Amino acid sequence: MPVYHLKLSKKGIKGAKIALLPGDPARVPVIASSINKAEAAEIAWNREFRTWGSKIGRHPVVVTSTGIGGPSTSIVVEELALLGIETFIRVGTTGAIQPSIRAGDVVITTASVRIDGASEHFAPLAYPAVSDYYVLNALVEAASSMKIPCHIGITASSATFYQGQERTDTFSGYVIRDLSGSKKEWERLGVLNYEMESATLLTMCNAMGLRAGCITGVISERSKKEKIIETMIRTAEGNAISVAVEAVKRLLSIF
Repeated sequence: MPVYHLKLSKKGIKGAKIALLPGDPARVPVIASSINKAEAAEIAWNREFRTWGSKIGRHPVVVTSTGIGGPSTSIVVEELALLGIETFIRVGTTGAIQPSIRAGDVVITTASVRIDGASEHFAPLAYPAVSDYYVLNALVEAASSMKIPCHIGITASSATFYQGQERTDTFSGYVIRDLSGSKKEWERLGVLNYEMESATLLTMCNAMGLRAGCITGVISERSKKEKIIETMIRTAEGNAISVAVEAVKRLLSIF
């Protein structure tokens, strides 16, 4: 019986235990082909949830898009876990808030600030959203071996793209009092970047006894300008994908 949202069955994922989770459905075939072009094939696509399968050696690997934000991410993780997936790696894009981070670099998340909302449905706010040690280590070792510029640290994971990340280029141009000054505060506290899924992913996986990590490619340098640097999107995505795929290879030798 297929799970409701993903339209996937245990038979469809062929015993895979590891899943890579981009946000964008268009990134799914790119990642699956990067793993193994000859073995990459679409399994299912429903709403924002697109799934391809691929293989590393004899090991099947699943790539499923989460869409944007914590609520849809929680659906993907829940339903993939029901099918037997045990390890999850988010592969996305991000906006950096530290001046030393450049577009095209990657950020490897050690832990996330839980301003996502959805994670509170899995554990109270006092519960930390942290990456699994083995997944984190595999990502760091992969980036180092490939000589891809990476930054390792805390991510702010927001429920919204505009107000929650203190962007004012909106219809109203207004950020509520509770969020006004939040970007500067996170920057002062050493937070590296903003994105929208890692807090939900890390919290629920820890709470459910699963493994998870997160790598994102930097597409904006928000300490300088608010705009996304569109000429660097392909480089940032490519770097994040390359590191994630290499990390999966390392993890398959452990688990």
